Amino acid sequence: MAQVVVRNVDKIFDNGFHAVKKVDFIAEDKEFVILVGPSGCGKSTTLRMIAGLEEISSGEIMIGDKVVNDIPPKNRDIAMVFQNYALYPHMTVYNNMAFALQLRKTKKELIDETVKEAAELLEIEELLDRKPKQLSGGQRQRVALGRAIVRKPKVFLFDEPLSNLDAKLRVQMRAEIIKLHKKLDTTIIYVTHDQVEAMTMADKMVVMKDGLIQQIDSPLNVYNKPLNLFVAGFIGSPSLNTFKGKIKEEKSKLIFKNENFTVETGPNATLKKYIDKDIIMGIRPEDIYDAEFDRMAEFPQKVDTVCEVVEPMGNEFIVFLQTGNSSLVARFDPKKLPKIDEKIAVSFDMQRAYFFDIESELKI
Repeated sequence: MAQVVVRNVDKIFDNGFHAVKKVDFIAEDKEFVILVGPSGCGKSTTLRMIAGLEEISSGEIMIGDKVVNDIPPKNRDIAMVFQNYALYPHMTVYNNMAFALQLRKTKKELIDETVKEAAELLEIEELLDRKPKQLSGGQRQRVALGRAIVRKPKVFLFDEPLSNLDAKLRVQMRAEIIKLHKKLDTTIIYVTHDQVEAMTMADKMVVMKDGLIQQIDSPLNVYNKPLNLFVAGFIGSPSLNTFKGKIKEEKSKLIFKNENFTVETGPNATLKKYIDKDIIMGIRPEDIYDAEFDRMAEFPQKVDTVCEVVEPMGNEFIVFLQTGNSSLVARFDPKKLPKIDEKIAVSFDMQRAYFFDIESELKI
């Protein structure tokens, strides 16, 4: 197995578009690293450069102890699983999985043993004689995984492999890939725009935007300690609520004030530097409570809102609220079904609030 080092890598296309800008990260040996970000952020281009399918404009990529900038894809000892499965339609599942080994002129007995071993691991033994058109999306994805596994590469690369599957199957396949990683004990670099996938699967997340890395950390640290407004807003569903306002000091207490509500921030030495300055406050939906039912003693400050939309989720309600001209989204426990146009006083857990510089958008 191998460590992958991506060092100050740039990609500028022939038309001048700067797709990837000084990307720098390490996927440690046997680590599951996920590149996540919105469409067009450069994550797939980065993956393709690691695979050798795109040339890098500058920088260095190492797999193991070898610089692979000028090494063709077939000699990089990697295996890639694509979004569209990329199976040969005229071949059986067995031959799709065996093809790379046949090209290497591997002995027939070893091919047979390796393919059947991978098929057993993925629970697709009964599919080996079928052709791709006879398979469901989930089965095709397993075959694509099997084709990668039989090569026994140093590194697995996944390019949005679950995006063509339905929601239920995506959840199932996420679990399967996590189990597969543990069984194979190998390095995986995985690209997705789905932050739920990234949160649930990664050992380490690399969050990207506009070709730049925004943050590298464990999923929980990215969620709880975002470095900037983009990361805080992108990771989490429903998304972070944000409000523009000013920091004020009243009776020796710091408060956040905008035209719709006022709340105490709690003691924060850094915020003192922002007194009378514009600032952005962010708070996640799960840190907003129905003041009548939830933790009223802990968060006595109330913000008056009006309920606009309710999405019952079974174990919770996603509630869309309006206060003045500000909108916010909250997660409520299902103790009481809110009604449309109902007035609801909510409390914010200000210990869980984030504050961002309005110009740099960095977390304060």
